[in-house]
Amino acid sequence: MATTTKKTNTTTKASSKKTTGLTGKMKDSEFHEFFVDELKDIYWAEKHLVKALPKMKKAATSPELAAAFEKHTQETQTHIDTLEEVFALLETKPAAKKCDAMAGLLEEADSIIADTDKGTLTRDAGLILAAQKVEHYEIATYGTLAVFAQNMGHTEVASLLQQTLDNEKATDVALTEIATAYVNEEAAAE
Repeated sequence: MATTTKKTNTTTKASSKKTTGLTGKMKDSEFHEFFVDELKDIYWAEKHLVKALPKMKKAATSPELAAAFEKHTQETQTHIDTLEEVFALLETKPAAKKCDAMAGLLEEADSIIADTDKGTLTRDAGLILAAQKVEHYEIATYGTLAVFAQNMGHTEVASLLQQTLDNEKATDVALTEIATAYVNEEAAAE
C-alpha cells in the first residue's frame, strides 16, 4: 500500500509540474493569447503617453515638475523599446491595441490643463494627480503582466516587465515627493 501511495503522489507531482511549471511559448493557449493582447494594450498606452508627456511638461509651472515630465518622457520611450523586445522574445510582431483606460486618463490630463490657470501650482497639483493616475495604472498592468510571464515560464520577459514596473514605481515616488515638498501646500494657499 505504501508503494501505491508513493506512486500516486509521484504521479500527482508530475502532472502538477506539467500545469504549473510551464515553459515555452504556449502560443495556442488562451492565457498566452490574453497575455499578448494585454501587452498590445500597454504598448498603445506607452506610445500615447510618450506624446502626452511633453504637453504636460509645457503646462507645468514648477521647474521640478517639468523636469520630472521630461525624465519620464525619456523613460517612456525606453518602456516602448522594452515592450518591442518583449514582443520579439515572444516571436510576435509589436502591435498596439487601443487602451481605453489610458485614453481616458490622458483625456483627463488634458481637461486638467484646460480647467486650471496657467502659471499656478493648482495646475501643477492637478498635473501630478493626472500623472499619478497614469503611474498607478501602469504599475497595476506591469505588475500583473510580469506575474503572468513568470507563470508561463517566460522568465526573460518577466524580468524585463519587472524592470519597467520598478521604474514606474520610482516615478510615482518622485511625483509624490514633488507634491509633498511644496506644490500641494502652495496650491492650497493660492
